[in-house]
Amino acid sequence: MDFQNRAGGKTGSGGNASYSDANADRRERLRQLASEMIDLSKDPYFMKNHLGGYECKLCLTLHNNEGSYLAHTQGKKHQQNLARRAAKDSADSQLFMQQQQQIQSKSEIKKFVKIGSPGYKVTKQFDPNSGQLGFLFQIDYPDIGISVIPRHRFMSAYEQKIEAPDKKYQYLIFAAEPYETISFKIPSKEVDKKEDVFWFDWNKETKQFYFQFAFKPEKPQS
Repeated sequence: MDFQNRAGGKTGSGGNASYSDANADRRERLRQLASEMIDLSKDPYFMKNHLGGYECKLCLTLHNNEGSYLAHTQGKKHQQNLARRAAKDSADSQLFMQQQQQIQSKSEIKKFVKIGSPGYKVTKQFDPNSGQLGFLFQIDYPDIGISVIPRHRFMSAYEQKIEAPDKKYQYLIFAAEPYETISFKIPSKEVDKKEDVFWFDWNKETKQFYFQFAFKPEKPQS
């Protein structure tokens, strides 16, 4: 760039460049740098519009020629938007991987082939002090699936579709893949949820599931 014969300049040393001249020189250097690094045919954000101009799809900017676009790619705005896009793509990729893992996990659960009902033992209990009736269930799962933990829940007579509903009874359900789900028909009374009478435990070593509960004591009739 020729700085000679400019106001304020000395002969042989070059003159003081104006702001527009310096800016044009900077953009030219950026364009040359970008042209050496960027192949526009492979730039996903470079687009030629119907007016013959050029656009940056990332920053939504318009450019008169390829040189202007190339200089733009080295600017602060474009670089910041590239960083934001990279961060978003990384986050989206991680979310996609998590979703795929969840789908795969669900698919693996569905692949279980039922192998029949588990063995079990039921012990009826009665506390003479409180008058509470209770049960202790021991369910054996010797071939339970890897990382599977047995589940249980109470089901009302109106939820099940096997027998005609009877409001006098409810069902206690146990499930663990790949075993068949089993259920026990018990009186439809309120369950006492206090820790000393209501508890369950899964023994990974013996592969036995224990569940104990008791009904709340009945109120004496007046």
